[in-house]
Amino acid sequence: MISESATVLIVEDEQDIRELLAYNLEKEGYGTIQAADGKEGLDLARSRKPDLILLDVNMPDLDGLEVCRRIRGHVSCPIIFLTARVEEADKLRGFAAGGDDYVVKPFSLDELTARVGAHLRRERRHGAAAELRFEGELVINYSDRKVSWAGHELGLVRKEFDIVEFLSQNPGMVFDRERIYECVWGIDGEGDSAVISEHVRRIRAKFAAAGCERQYIETVWGVGYRWAR
Repeated sequence: MISESATVLIVEDEQDIRELLAYNLEKEGYGTIQAADGKEGLDLARSRKPDLILLDVNMPDLDGLEVCRRIRGHVSCPIIFLTARVEEADKLRGFAAGGDDYVVKPFSLDELTARVGAHLRRERRHGAAAELRFEGELVINYSDRKVSWAGHELGLVRKEFDIVEFLSQNPGMVFDRERIYECVWGIDGEGDSAVISEHVRRIRAKFAAAGCERQYIETVWGVGYRWAR
């Protein structure tokens, strides 16, 4: 059972919410660590290396987005933002900072637990994959979750790599944005095409910065994207 060995770090400045989340997750068999502010969350993320982080966005002093940016160099686990509201621009900033998902307050504890489980299962599947893909000067290391071109690592953030992983393992197949969102984020519902487009733009920019002129992620106009054969 996935919860037996998984530890969740809860970074939330409201004590009642923090304790409710911990109680519910522990009831499901997860271990929990609690942080009352961004600085404490940053320290615990670095020292305890949790399997997943629930991170409140709106905290005083050090907000969730800044915490996320700072810890991404130390931890690679899924990060789910907790926020009172979220607009499209907020999502883009959060994903750019290295976040994986959003849950809007007030939220259903059942839904939150389901999302935690989905992200941890996906993380375990990623960890089980240990292979390299070579295409000329392109190297995709699915185990270390790194992409290099001509010896230069692209430095993809989590969701950027997930998109490359999904498309590259299905070369030549065309996927619309909603399907990519569903397969990469793993949460049922309508995909956010703006989020997918922004991630693809960033991936292409990193390929170009490494000196790669080939367009590995091709746009199929009016449909979506595919990995070039």
